[in-house]
Amino acid sequence: MDFLHVDGILQTIKSVQNLARSGNLPKLSEDNDAVLEALLFRPMELEGLIPWSSNYTFLVSLAQPKFAQPFLAIYKPKQGESPLWDFPQGTLYQREFLSYLLSQLLGWPNIPLTVLRDGTHGEGSVQLFIETDLESHYFTLRDEPDLTTQFQQMALFDLIINNADRKGGHCLKGKDGQIWAIDHGLTFHPDFKLRTVIWKFCNEAIPMALLQDLERLQNLLVESSALGTILAYFLTPQELNALIERIRNLRDSEHYPMLQPYNVPYPPI
Repeated sequence: MDFLHVDGILQTIKSVQNLARSGNLPKLSEDNDAVLEALLFRPMELEGLIPWSSNYTFLVSLAQPKFAQPFLAIYKPKQGESPLWDFPQGTLYQREFLSYLLSQLLGWPNIPLTVLRDGTHGEGSVQLFIETDLESHYFTLRDEPDLTTQFQQMALFDLIINNADRKGGHCLKGKDGQIWAIDHGLTFHPDFKLRTVIWKFCNEAIPMALLQDLERLQNLLVESSALGTILAYFLTPQELNALIERIRNLRDSEHYPMLQPYNVPYPPI
């Protein structure tokens, strides 16, 4: 299967959703399916360039007959990626998609629906735009007790995917009150690259429910040939082995690791 063909992306997402549902995760709504159809197949209208991004990032709108108004999405084209010495050129948009798939398998954190498709500036990732409180970010939200579980999930997810860029502004509070995680292009490197602002759980025990989710993901990585094929398409053997090793180490330690000064991103927001 050509995973980068639009029908291959749809089949990939459906396969992952089926694997997630086998773990008794909630089914997605009909509206979600309608949004997925639009993100994959409907024409995109460019609304503007997002400022302050290191790579070209566009706000786009898409029409869906089921909805009265077009909705917004974030389009990150492959050809707009800035060259990096430590990540393969032209792969960041794929890592955005793969991060979304893993979040679906785990059931956390909240990552907006993300697809791969062709657009005005070529192949890229397209992610549903979430309406958020623009004044909120990790440093304004971290001490809210009701959000602790969601930040525990995000911190653990960043360890799994080896996120090299978890800034405070990549933690959004949606109008629904949920915390949403965005910007996952710098991920899945085989060497330890973690850079994050979420330090409050260092040395704390990983909640049992999250350890159980890690066990389920680890079993899927071993048992599901479909998932293995998907991951092997987007990751090198070294990256895939490192992903499996990180999950194993977290399960064995049962604790969030202690971080070091070099684990802080710049700028922090």
